[in-house]
Amino acid sequence: MAEKQTSYAGNGSYPTSYYAASRNIIRNPVRLEGRIETDICIVGAGYSGLSTAIHLAEKGYKVTVVEGAQVGWGASGRNGGQIVNGLNAGLSTIERRYGEDAARFIGGLVQEGGRIIRRLVERHQIDCDLKPGNIYAAYTGAHMKELEAKQALWRKYGMDDHQLLDREALRRFVVSDAYCGGMLDTTGGHMHPLNLVLGEARAFESLGGVIYEMSPVTRVEHEAARPVVHTKGGEVSARIVVLCGNAYLGDAVPKLATRVMPVSTQMITTEQLGEERAHSLIPSDMCVEDVRYILDYFRLSADKRMIFGGGTVYGGTDPADVVAKLRPNLEKVFPRLKGVKIDYAWSGNFALSFTRVPQMGRIGSNTYFAHGYSGHGVTGSHLFGRILAEAINGDASRFDAFEKMPWYPFPGGRMLRAQYSTLGSWWYMFKDAVGW
Repeated sequence: MAEKQTSYAGNGSYPTSYYAASRNIIRNPVRLEGRIETDICIVGAGYSGLSTAIHLAEKGYKVTVVEGAQVGWGASGRNGGQIVNGLNAGLSTIERRYGEDAARFIGGLVQEGGRIIRRLVERHQIDCDLKPGNIYAAYTGAHMKELEAKQALWRKYGMDDHQLLDREALRRFVVSDAYCGGMLDTTGGHMHPLNLVLGEARAFESLGGVIYEMSPVTRVEHEAARPVVHTKGGEVSARIVVLCGNAYLGDAVPKLATRVMPVSTQMITTEQLGEERAHSLIPSDMCVEDVRYILDYFRLSADKRMIFGGGTVYGGTDPADVVAKLRPNLEKVFPRLKGVKIDYAWSGNFALSFTRVPQMGRIGSNTYFAHGYSGHGVTGSHLFGRILAEAINGDASRFDAFEKMPWYPFPGGRMLRAQYSTLGSWWYMFKDAVGW
């Protein structure tokens, strides 16, 4: 019998990326060895796990975090670094599926994740190059109609932070002939994602928390009255366990394996462009994403490189050549960057839910989980961490609202779900191509 996949893939060292090369905190990982006991054991030292951990530690709980690789090794340390409000499933989808009350509930909290990030950065003096502003860019008139509808719906549910931009107005923020217009979200923003999560780990430890790294989880006894987390080198007995492995939980908890699917997305980072050249491309220094189904997203780094991401591979496998896949997209948006030197290229997985709505719940009375942010995990994970902590601390009102939302497995099961999802994505890509 083949060995089961544990809670991360690889040897635990950070993948080669711009973020890993420019991280400003170097940790000395401590492995879990032997058996320990704690109030709360959290699996996963990414945004979800550390947001939960910090909020609980602030309430005085004894919290232990177990990480299979290193802090921020997964999506939290590889993503686009964009603070984008909302879920993958828009408010129109939420309203249609679950009704106006659900849309009002979600509309009232989608900006909270960004506020949590800013609070943590300010309170704990996290150095992560945090900057304001997010731009949605439209390729077609149909895309602009989508943005108009989005602005109207957000206003309906109390959010009036979005400004529609025609072609000329958009050029004040991003200079590209590829787009016909867009929308500004002043409450969005961007930062260095790995430095953020490393700063959060340091903040958690300053509150008395403990993190064990390089300790992949092999199984979780989640049905026990006092759950036990087993790793390759030890085990943690806890009053409550919180599972925040997301796309990298592997087969450690089979009960969750069918609820989400790993999806790979790719990123490249150029050489340093210099202040003048960088400013000529994105004079606002805001982050940008287009509104296609398979979208591109990009921003400038603090040292004036272009960080450009896009593409998806269902099932979480990596393309053979990331640069070959993304360079044409980069040069389409910015022809002036044709032939620019690419210094870094990497991939990473996020966890996709079938409904495109993140999931939160319990398996067993004392084991909680949160996952499935579906590409919107920077803000969603910080929010869900707070909501998990609220539930554990006695206020489960917001947790219960999410737990009650129905979820569905991917068609085709684990064997065929990637193929079915790829087929479905082709339809949306066709619609984008013809401007529907």
